[in-house]
Amino acid sequence: MPTLNSTDISTALEQWADVIAARADAESLGLVGLISHGDVLARRLIAALEKRQVQARYGALDITLYRDDLDLRKERPALRSSYLPFSTDGMHLILVDDVLQSGRTARAALETIFEYGRPARVELHCLVDRKHRELPIQADYAAFTLESAEKVRVHLQENDGEDAVIY
Repeated sequence: MPTLNSTDISTALEQWADVIAARADAESLGLVGLISHGDVLARRLIAALEKRQVQARYGALDITLYRDDLDLRKERPALRSSYLPFSTDGMHLILVDDVLQSGRTARAALETIFEYGRPARVELHCLVDRKHRELPIQADYAAFTLESAEKVRVHLQENDGEDAVIY
Protein backbone atom coordinates (compact mmCIF):
# COMPACT_ATOMS: atom_id res chain seq x y z
CA MET A 1 0.00 0.00 0.00
CA PRO A 2 1.64 3.29 -1.09
CA THR A 3 2.08 6.01 1.49
CA LEU A 4 3.34 9.51 1.93
CA ASN A 5 5.32 9.93 5.14
CA SER A 6 5.89 12.75 7.60
CA THR A 7 8.79 14.17 5.55
CA ASP A 8 6.60 14.27 2.43
CA ILE A 9 3.84 16.04 4.36
CA SER A 10 6.23 18.53 6.02
CA THR A 11 7.81 19.40 2.69
CA ALA A 12 4.37 19.80 1.12
CA LEU A 13 3.22 22.11 3.94
CA GLU A 14 6.29 24.34 3.49
CA GLN A 15 5.64 24.61 -0.25
CA TRP A 16 1.95 25.20 0.44
CA ALA A 17 2.82 28.05 2.83
CA ASP A 18 5.08 29.58 0.14
CA VAL A 19 2.16 29.59 -2.30
CA ILE A 20 -0.16 31.25 0.22
CA ALA A 21 2.47 33.81 1.27
CA ALA A 22 3.16 34.77 -2.35
CA ARG A 23 -0.43 35.81 -2.99
CA ALA A 24 -1.69 36.73 0.47
CA ASP A 25 -3.20 40.01 1.52
CA ALA A 26 -2.06 39.87 5.13
CA GLU A 27 -4.57 42.49 6.26
CA SER A 28 -7.53 40.25 5.52
CA LEU A 29 -6.26 36.67 5.27
CA GLY A 30 -8.03 33.88 7.13
CA LEU A 31 -7.37 30.14 7.04
CA VAL A 32 -10.43 28.11 7.94
CA GLY A 33 -9.82 24.41 8.47
CA LEU A 34 -12.56 21.85 8.02
CA ILE A 35 -12.81 19.68 11.12
CA SER A 36 -11.24 17.11 11.76
CA HIS A 37 -8.05 17.15 9.73
CA GLY A 38 -8.33 20.41 7.80
CA ASP A 39 -8.25 22.37 11.05
CA VAL A 40 -4.95 20.72 12.01
CA LEU A 41 -3.48 21.50 8.59
CA ALA A 42 -4.70 25.11 8.86
CA ARG A 43 -2.96 25.50 12.25
CA ARG A 44 0.27 24.14 10.78
CA LEU A 45 -0.01 26.48 7.81
CA ILE A 46 -0.56 29.47 10.12
CA ALA A 47 2.67 28.57 11.95
CA ALA A 48 4.54 28.24 8.64
CA LEU A 49 3.17 31.60 7.48
CA GLU A 50 4.30 33.29 10.69
CA LYS A 51 7.87 32.18 9.87
CA ARG A 52 7.42 34.03 6.57
CA GLN A 53 6.17 37.19 8.33
CA VAL A 54 2.63 36.66 7.03
CA GLN A 55 -0.20 37.03 9.49
CA ALA A 56 -3.44 35.09 9.03
CA ARG A 57 -6.44 34.53 11.21
CA TYR A 58 -7.43 30.99 12.13
CA GLY A 59 -10.83 29.38 12.19
CA ALA A 60 -12.30 25.87 12.15
CA LEU A 61 -15.64 24.74 10.75
CA ASP A 62 -17.78 21.73 11.48
CA ILE A 63 -19.84 21.31 8.31
CA THR A 64 -21.77 18.25 9.52
CA LEU A 65 -25.20 19.88 9.58
CA TYR A 66 -24.69 21.26 6.06
CA ARG A 67 -23.91 17.90 4.45
CA ASP A 68 -26.35 16.69 1.81
CA ASP A 69 -25.95 13.07 2.91
CA LEU A 70 -26.92 13.57 6.56
CA ASP A 71 -30.15 11.61 6.15
CA LEU A 72 -28.38 8.78 4.33
CA ARG A 73 -25.96 7.97 7.13
CA LYS A 74 -26.61 4.95 9.34
CA GLU A 75 -24.97 6.54 12.36
CA ARG A 76 -25.63 9.98 13.73
CA PRO A 77 -22.44 11.96 13.14
CA ALA A 78 -20.64 13.54 16.07
CA LEU A 79 -21.07 17.30 16.12
CA ARG A 80 -18.08 19.44 16.98
CA SER A 81 -17.90 23.13 17.69
CA SER A 82 -16.96 25.49 14.92
CA TYR A 83 -14.52 28.23 15.86
CA LEU A 84 -14.59 31.37 13.76
CA PRO A 85 -13.76 34.31 16.06
CA PHE A 86 -13.85 36.96 13.34
CA SER A 87 -16.24 38.35 10.76
CA THR A 88 -15.61 36.98 7.30
CA ASP A 89 -16.88 40.17 5.66
CA GLY A 90 -14.37 41.35 3.07
CA MET A 91 -11.86 38.65 3.99
CA HIS A 92 -9.69 36.51 1.73
CA LEU A 93 -10.52 33.08 3.13
CA ILE A 94 -8.74 29.86 2.40
CA LEU A 95 -10.76 26.77 3.22
CA VAL A 96 -8.34 23.99 4.18
CA ASP A 97 -9.26 20.31 3.92
CA ASP A 98 -7.32 17.07 4.00
CA VAL A 99 -8.90 15.28 1.01
CA LEU A 100 -10.98 16.68 -1.83
CA GLN A 101 -12.94 13.98 -3.56
CA SER A 102 -16.57 14.46 -4.58
CA GLY A 103 -16.76 18.17 -3.81
CA ARG A 104 -19.68 17.70 -1.43
CA THR A 105 -17.72 18.63 1.70
CA ALA A 106 -16.45 21.77 -0.03
CA ARG A 107 -20.01 22.68 -1.04
CA ALA A 108 -21.13 22.30 2.56
CA ALA A 109 -18.19 24.42 3.74
CA LEU A 110 -19.10 27.21 1.33
CA GLU A 111 -22.67 27.15 2.58
CA THR A 112 -21.46 27.25 6.18
CA ILE A 113 -18.97 30.08 5.63
CA PHE A 114 -21.68 32.42 4.34
CA GLU A 115 -23.47 32.05 7.68
CA TYR A 116 -20.56 34.07 9.12
CA GLY A 117 -20.46 36.90 6.59
CA ARG A 118 -19.61 37.76 3.00
CA PRO A 119 -15.95 37.17 2.21
CA ALA A 120 -14.32 39.04 -0.66
CA ARG A 121 -12.72 35.85 -1.93
CA VAL A 122 -12.75 32.16 -0.99
CA GLU A 123 -10.18 29.63 -2.11
CA LEU A 124 -10.19 25.89 -1.56
CA HIS A 125 -6.89 24.25 -0.64
CA CYS A 126 -6.35 20.59 0.18
CA LEU A 127 -3.58 18.19 1.05
CA VAL A 128 -4.81 15.51 -1.38
CA ASP A 129 -7.00 15.95 -4.46
CA ARG A 130 -8.52 12.64 -5.59
CA LYS A 131 -10.15 14.06 -8.76
CA HIS A 132 -13.39 12.06 -8.31
CA ARG A 133 -15.88 14.94 -8.51
CA GLU A 134 -19.62 14.72 -8.26
CA LEU A 135 -19.98 18.52 -8.18
CA PRO A 136 -18.24 21.21 -10.26
CA ILE A 137 -15.82 22.19 -7.49
CA GLN A 138 -12.05 22.32 -7.95
CA ALA A 139 -9.15 22.97 -5.62
CA ASP A 140 -7.26 26.23 -6.01
CA TYR A 141 -4.28 24.41 -4.54
CA ALA A 142 -3.56 20.73 -3.86
CA ALA A 143 -0.32 19.49 -2.34
CA PHE A 144 -0.78 16.02 -3.88
CA THR A 145 -2.99 14.65 -6.65
CA LEU A 146 -3.88 10.96 -6.55
CA GLU A 147 -6.22 10.24 -9.45
CA SER A 148 -6.06 6.46 -9.23
CA ALA A 149 -6.37 6.02 -5.47
CA GLU A 150 -9.30 3.86 -4.35
CA LYS A 151 -9.31 5.18 -0.81
CA VAL A 152 -7.20 7.81 0.87
CA ARG A 153 -6.64 7.96 4.62
CA VAL A 154 -4.86 10.94 6.12
CA HIS A 155 -3.24 10.55 9.51
CA LEU A 156 -1.96 13.60 11.35
CA GLN A 157 0.17 13.57 14.49
CA GLU A 158 -2.26 15.71 16.47
CA ASN A 159 -5.23 13.39 15.85
CA ASP A 160 -3.75 10.01 14.95
CA GLY A 161 -0.26 9.85 16.46
CA GLU A 162 1.57 9.97 13.10
CA ASP A 163 1.77 11.89 9.86
CA ALA A 164 0.97 9.74 6.83
CA VAL A 165 -1.23 9.57 3.77
CA ILE A 166 -2.16 5.99 2.97
CA TYR A 167 -3.69 5.13 -0.40
